Amino acid sequence: MKRKARRVVIAEFMDETTVEALAAAHDTLYDPALVDRSVDLMAAVADADALIVRNRTRVDAALLAAAPKLKVIGRLGVGLDNIDVVACARRGVEVIPATGANAAAVAEYVIATAMLLLRGAYMATAAVATGEWPRQPLSNGREIAGKTLGVVGFGGIGRSTAKLARGLGMRIVGCDPAISAASPVWVDEGVACSLLDTVLREADVVTLHTPSTPATHHLIDAPRLAAMKPDAVLINTSRGGVVDEVALAAALRSGKLGGAALDVFEREPLAANSVLAGCPNLILTPHVAGLTRESNARVSSMIAARVAAVLAGC
Repeated sequence: MKRKARRVVIAEFMDETTVEALAAAHDTLYDPALVDRSVDLMAAVADADALIVRNRTRVDAALLAAAPKLKVIGRLGVGLDNIDVVACARRGVEVIPATGANAAAVAEYVIATAMLLLRGAYMATAAVATGEWPRQPLSNGREIAGKTLGVVGFGGIGRSTAKLARGLGMRIVGCDPAISAASPVWVDEGVACSLLDTVLREADVVTLHTPSTPATHHLIDAPRLAAMKPDAVLINTSRGGVVDEVALAAALRSGKLGGAALDVFEREPLAANSVLAGCPNLILTPHVAGLTRESNARVSSMIAARVAAVLAGC
């Protein structure tokens, strides 16, 4: 059987219809568990022209050295903290994120969890099913309309979230050090541009959409949590290190924060004995805010098309 011109290695899960389309045009290895077998991964990329990953594959100097033919890396997502982009640039390896393809999924996650935490009534299933009737204690939930949403990081996902929130009657304040206060984007999106500390002080719901950098590590720490409204809700779908988990647990346990939802953590998977275990008014999900059936198809299709275009031009 004649070998196809280009070798594509896919080390994490991808929409299978898209994988089939790639395999029709290229010599494609699809193994969603390859990320967990480092020796096999190193061997697989030895003759790879393209590598497609999500957020768990560490594309570092060692992996790049094992892939001398590599021309392009497709990232099924937007964060690039698992990829040594400087080393890739030095090698001439193009790195392609799926910018914008999962924004709708993350925005819906943020709004859904905000509404759940503000209302506070949806954790009563077990009690009601066993005959309890906690109507009175659950009658003090809050509506999302009229509340203030604080958006920290105003890229594509932050803007998509703001759009949904505006449709629900929320007031929106935001901050992003990469976007000038004079930029027309703030007016165009109907968002008041403020400093981070002002956003935290004013918001009823704070949603984080920042990259993982030295400047954003523990950006939300004990003093900043203390500056928030005592009944405010914090949602993090960006990167785990942005929130100080010890400080967050303390704020929730002491009743100094109304609630939180974390989809990302400093270490993933979260340890069984984590400081977050048993915290009240806390929703924990396993890094799935951007993953839906629809978003997986969009992300996979985008990356497959762009990786194929790079290979066609080589």
